[in-house]
Amino acid sequence: MKDFISENVQNIEISGIRKFFNKVAKIPDAISLTVGQPDFPVPQRIKEAMIEAINDNKTEYTSNAGIEELRNEISKYLKKYFHIDYDKDEICITVGGSEGLLAVFAAFINKGDKVLIPTPAYPAYESCVKLLGGRVVNYELNDDFSINHENLELVIDKENPKLMVLSYPCNPTGAVLTKNDKDKLHGLIKNKNILVITDEIYSSLVFEDEYHSVAQYEDIKNKVIFVSGFSKMFSMTGLRLGYVCAHTDLISSIIKVHQYAVSCAPSVVQWGAYEGIRTCLSEVEVMKNEFIKRRDYLYERLISMGFCVNLPKGAFYMFPSIKNFNMSSDEFCERALNEAKVAIVPGSAFGIGGEGYVRLSYCYSLEDLYKATSRLETWIKKI
Repeated sequence: MKDFISENVQNIEISGIRKFFNKVAKIPDAISLTVGQPDFPVPQRIKEAMIEAINDNKTEYTSNAGIEELRNEISKYLKKYFHIDYDKDEICITVGGSEGLLAVFAAFINKGDKVLIPTPAYPAYESCVKLLGGRVVNYELNDDFSINHENLELVIDKENPKLMVLSYPCNPTGAVLTKNDKDKLHGLIKNKNILVITDEIYSSLVFEDEYHSVAQYEDIKNKVIFVSGFSKMFSMTGLRLGYVCAHTDLISSIIKVHQYAVSCAPSVVQWGAYEGIRTCLSEVEVMKNEFIKRRDYLYERLISMGFCVNLPKGAFYMFPSIKNFNMSSDEFCERALNEAKVAIVPGSAFGIGGEGYVRLSYCYSLEDLYKATSRLETWIKKI
């Protein structure tokens, strides 16, 4: 049977995040801090807008790029809050950020093309590249998970990659792009023959006063592809709605792939997001402020247990080092699950640069975080 399966498919693995998430069901009373699913309901106005869309029979195909009303609102939202300038015809609505990423990779990767991916990073980047026959080239990050510019430039000069992935705000580390890093990347992108994919799905959950993105530079717009979505922003992960923004010369190729993959994103959900982006941004702020409280609580608890942790400045993940415990990340997480009954994700799930770390999601309530950290603390004292 294996002979029938594509070599590219055989070369990728099921996500390490999901592996540990699936193990929780087998451990009675285990507390899971594994997945990035906000524990907030979808805003009521979004629910009502989707119901209204169904009742109004807005269930037909939309244009491949998505409904014009939503693309207009995304354009205004990005300009107002992030100083990122794309008009509606430079935006394609996708089936989640995941389909957006795959459509982008498929539009530009030929067999053997090299793609620069940070490590640690969201595992889908490497899997998508391998699935399409591309070659993954990793670039290292600093200890605080910021860009190591000297290493990055050396890798680009040596490997001559076609594409580069940026991931800020970052899953799994919670790091954000600084102004200094943004400015240095601008010079690099401008002077190198490279196309950059910046995944900013967590852009609405940044805890800093100022937001930085390479998509803010007009003079490299033809070399930057911006990917984001609504899954985290409106706690609508299962409703699957994302978007890709790119220069006109690039977006047309992305839409080709998107068209043949899915035709269009779900029409009803598009109308829900349209309502959300116009009327529910205050609820996003409430959610963000709650995540800050949870972040601060989890950070203090982990520090008190002896973990070395960088304080996350975005998203809702913490990525502490476990190097002091003399275990691999897989062993640490297996033992934490079976002995402490707490499920967390091994850093190895996020690439070679993730070994020696574990990822905890603080999408969960303060009560759950208290229970989980108390169990971890008791277990750590024993080992």
